[in-house]
Parts: sequence; structure tokens; C-alpha cells
Amino acid sequence: MPWVTGDLPGIGGSYKFCPEDFLVDEIPLYPACGRGEHLYLQLEKRGLTTHELLRQLAACFNLQLRDIGYAGLKDAQAVTRQWVSVPARCERLLPRLEQLPVKLLASTRHDNKLRLGHLAGNRFRLRVRQPQPHARQKADLILQRLEKQGVPNHFGEQRYGLLGNSHRLGQLLLNAEYTDFCHEYIGDPERIEHRDWREAAQHFRAGELEAALQRLPARMMNEKNLLTLLIQGRSARAAVLSLPNPLLRLYLSALQSWLFDQLLRQRLPELGRLQAGDLALKHVNGACFLVEDATREQARADLFEISPTAPLFGSKLKLAGQAPGERERELLTRIGLTPESWKLGDGLTMTGERRPLRVPISAFSTREIGPDLQLDFCLPRGSYATSVLHEIMKPERAEVLPLWPETAENC
Repeated sequence: MPWVTGDLPGIGGSYKFCPEDFLVDEIPLYPACGRGEHLYLQLEKRGLTTHELLRQLAACFNLQLRDIGYAGLKDAQAVTRQWVSVPARCERLLPRLEQLPVKLLASTRHDNKLRLGHLAGNRFRLRVRQPQPHARQKADLILQRLEKQGVPNHFGEQRYGLLGNSHRLGQLLLNAEYTDFCHEYIGDPERIEHRDWREAAQHFRAGELEAALQRLPARMMNEKNLLTLLIQGRSARAAVLSLPNPLLRLYLSALQSWLFDQLLRQRLPELGRLQAGDLALKHVNGACFLVEDATREQARADLFEISPTAPLFGSKLKLAGQAPGERERELLTRIGLTPESWKLGDGLTMTGERRPLRVPISAFSTREIGPDLQLDFCLPRGSYATSVLHEIMKPERAEVLPLWPETAENC
């Protein structure tokens, strides 16, 4: 895999032996004003997804999920500190938080409910276990290069689910291939490590739906509901569309992410090099503009004021011009999609947006802890710490399935 820092050796090692190896702290977009109808809570959690946290908070405070605001999603396999908002009337119920596997770090009030995206970024503290010799010196050189050239803004393998196939599910949904969606959703037995789940998938592939339903782990409620509808004689379309809209949108978003990652790889290692026809993003406000004279605008890119973008494809998205736009259209055509493909209706339409190919890294430092190396840095919202880790460690690329077997070499 090409890297931004491909000429600098990686440090190897491993990470995430335990949640404490991966610490994430949200950087708020704005300070709370200290008054208002919404109570902001800073919570520390470990081994818990954000959605699981929200469900537990709703039960704890007798709220609907829609009553709770949050700024971003956080990994379960980490120690994370994030802000949520609840109605101010919950303030008297804060002692109930002692019943939950979370720690209350701070509370304050604000006029508005916290919304998704209302954060400036995240502060990370990561621990790389047993890296190669001279790891700190190597990491420092890589971080200095990333400060100048930017961090690749790819999504990476964590975006594609446990089986590496979330983007495939998005493609099948867009193409209304509901029977194939069901097979992909239950999973390929050869890729499933969990014994009961693997056996359920084997039964499903053999057409033994009742046996598959009995073997699915209890926590896989969506999969169980889908199988139940199929057993009742409902169509594959009805079974698939019975899944929660947020879950289906997650698969569509995974497809957007996979396509973005393909376009990003085409621009490595010079992600800051503008091309005529690019739609460049202004980092100060997120606005995009068409690059007509790449030579003239390159000085701004060298100062990290602007960066080229690639699409998260959707029905209303503006594509780039000239050579960058040709690559975007060619990729869509290769997998049989058009912008209109994303107009599904029923709450599933994806309108699309532009995403920068690189993001700035700040406040970075390294520290040796015995045989391990600690990394501290900040990234803007929507970007992933694993992008930094991959540049520093240079591990073998994790497997993410191609959309179809015949696209493996092309994508």
C-alpha cells in the first residue's frame, strides 16, 4: 500500500491490547454557556459503543433516544471521553449514573441540544506495544512529515464492519438485490470466527432457516428479525427493508467510504498536490471551490489553507472537473452506479458531500514507556487515528473485501 511517508521506515509493533491503549478525548466545537434547557455531561466510558451508551442513558433517565444529543461516535474498544446532552430536568437524577459503567467527569448547561458534528476534533493518546528499535526517532520523523504534508483522510478497515463487507451491503441495497443482501448480511461462514454465528450462517446457506435462527447469538437481534420474516414467508425485500433505517444508512455510508478510499489511493503520496478541475476545500470554513489554475493555488495548499477533495457520492453531489472528475465518473461507472442511484427515498436517500483527501495533525508528541511507545496527537472531527498509526507502524494492510471478485485488481 502506498503511504504519504513511504520513504520512512515504520516502527512495527501492535496496539489495542486493552482499552487503555487507545484513549480518545473529544474537543468541543464551542464552550457551553452555563445556562439553558439542556444539560451537557462529559462521560468516560470503556468497552462500550456510543449507541450502547445512549440506550443506557435513556433507560437511566426515562428518556427517548431522540431526547439525547451527542457530537460524535466513539469506538467501543477504547477509553473515550465524550459529551452528551440531556434535558435539564435530568440534573436531579445524576446520582443514577453510578449504576452505569461510565464516569461523570463534568456537567454544565447550554441553550441548545448537542448535535452530531458539534465538535472540533479529538485528542488521542495511543500506546504501541513492542515496536522495533529506535521507534521514537522513527515516529518523530514520520509525525513531522505528516505535519507538513497532512494525514491521509481515509476511512480504513474499521469502517467496513467485522466481516469487512459493510460496503458490499450498501451496494446490494442500492441495486435492490435483496436476496443477495440477506446472504451477505448473515455472513460468509468462512469469515466468521464466532462458532454459533458461523454455524447459523452455514445453515442459512443450506436453506435451513429455522436452524439458522436457533443458532444465531442472542445479541444479533436484527439478524434474528430478518430470518423470522423470511421464515414467515415474507419477501427478501420486505425483510431487508424492515431493518432499522440508521443501520441501512450505515451500509450506504460504508459504500460511500469505500469509493472515497479508492480515489484517495489514486492520489497518494501527494495528497496536497492540486490538479486543475479539483474541488478544493478551505480548511478554515469547509467551503469548496473549483480549482481552475492549479499552479496559482498550490501555494495555498502548501500552507495547508486548502486541500483537494474526493466525493462521498450522493444524489445531489457536485463532481469535480477535468481529470479528477473523469476519475470520479469512471469509478461510479465501473460499479454500475450513477448519482441517481443514491436517491432511494423512505429516509434512505444519500445526498453526498465532499471530503478532503488529507487533514492536519497537531499537538503531537512521543514518549517511551518501557519497551512501548506512547503517541499523543489531535485530529479534526471525522478523521481516524488509525490513519496516523498506519503511517507510523506501516503494518500489513487489513483485508477489506472488494465489491465483487472481479474488481479486486481494479480497485
